[in-house]
Amino acid sequence: MTRGEFPYLREIQTRWADNDVYGHVNNVVYYAYFDTLINRYLIEEGGLDIQLDHAIAVCVESQCTYKRSISFPDVVQAGLRVTKLGRTSVTYQIGIFRGEDPCAEGSFVHVFVERATRKPTPIPPAIRDALERIAAAPR
Repeated sequence: MTRGEFPYLREIQTRWADNDVYGHVNNVVYYAYFDTLINRYLIEEGGLDIQLDHAIAVCVESQCTYKRSISFPDVVQAGLRVTKLGRTSVTYQIGIFRGEDPCAEGSFVHVFVERATRKPTPIPPAIRDALERIAAAPR
């Protein structure tokens, strides 16, 4: 996994509160990084209105593999790409990097649902277009 494999990259400044008693960013914080990165992309690039849109994305699965520790005050890069795009769901791959060094690799699955009923609904067109822009080429 390299930074170049991710078409969407954003900087994340670790916070003092991210460290645990062992002096590194606690494992649960990585999931917050993933969620923040993905939703930032959906809002900025897909036009998602988290307060008003009829369709919302809920996480149904997430996973993380830790490769190297990071700790405050590290500044890391978070990379995002889509590995699978369905009618109502999307699978993302996330990479966390310090410089060129991969520190964590994760996956995250969103299912789009109607806000009111929580029943699956097709991914809205503007969001689908944004997701297609960061889709990984099939291997």
